[in-house]
Amino acid sequence: MKIPIIFLGTGQAIPTIKRNHTSILLEYKDENLLIDCGEGTQRQFRKLHLNPGKITRLLITHWHGDHVLGIPGLLQTLALNGYNKRLYIYGPQGTEYFMNKIMQMYVYEGKLDYVIKEIITGEVFETQDFKVEALPMEHRTKCLAYAFKEKDKIRIDKAKLKKLKIKGKIIGELAKGNDIEFEGKKIKAEDLTYEEKGKKIAFLFDTRLNENCFKIAENSDLLISEAAYTQEEENLAAEHLHLTAEQTAGIAKKSNCKKLVLAHLSQRYENREHLILKEAKKTFKNSLIAEDLTSLEV
Repeated sequence: MKIPIIFLGTGQAIPTIKRNHTSILLEYKDENLLIDCGEGTQRQFRKLHLNPGKITRLLITHWHGDHVLGIPGLLQTLALNGYNKRLYIYGPQGTEYFMNKIMQMYVYEGKLDYVIKEIITGEVFETQDFKVEALPMEHRTKCLAYAFKEKDKIRIDKAKLKKLKIKGKIIGELAKGNDIEFEGKKIKAEDLTYEEKGKKIAFLFDTRLNENCFKIAENSDLLISEAAYTQEEENLAAEHLHLTAEQTAGIAKKSNCKKLVLAHLSQRYENREHLILKEAKKTFKNSLIAEDLTSLEV
């Protein structure tokens, strides 16, 4: 199945006319994962006619304002609109402290069922269909990169089924990888099925280059990563613990990624994004720039 990725915000610390603060939505069946929630995120939902009440999980990379200032408004909106699910909130160490501060800083209206889980490294959560993992990054505060990993699936070769005229509930056993008996003949599941590799999508924001960048991105179908500076401003990138477009492209190439989407762009490149893209493409050709209120499928 196709996995929709919606770019609600693709800017950096200071929003621009074209770019809101960072926030990305990943939709998968009944799960809707919001990665970061910059200021104005809930209005971006409205512009796309999306219902924020469908969000099931919030994954916070770190607690710098451009990644979290939209959380108070989003929580208030969910509560006032009768959000009837449990919202799972994940983030680095300190997330529970900061969430408590958020709830204390204004007169909150309504009730909201939410659970906070602080992550250091490793598995964040797992469902029947996928799991999410995190690795620590190197920034000026505790920071995580996330990887969404769809589980491998057993698929049935429909042409072979048709040829053998196999029908009915017995097909379900093949889908489970079990051998079957049909019209007196034993049929091995491996002869009628194949394994479909699950898709991987990695989210890499706000860090200087480090070994975990390559680990989180490894074999991704899609890497969504910051590209805060061009290599010409490598010293600034190092000073602020960010990645250049060349470094990001190098991560994608070395990690065997299929596609790279550049996001979290600084205001200094407003209307000059082609400089970021040109630099990335020199190292990794299958690169593109993310734009606010656009989407793609993996």
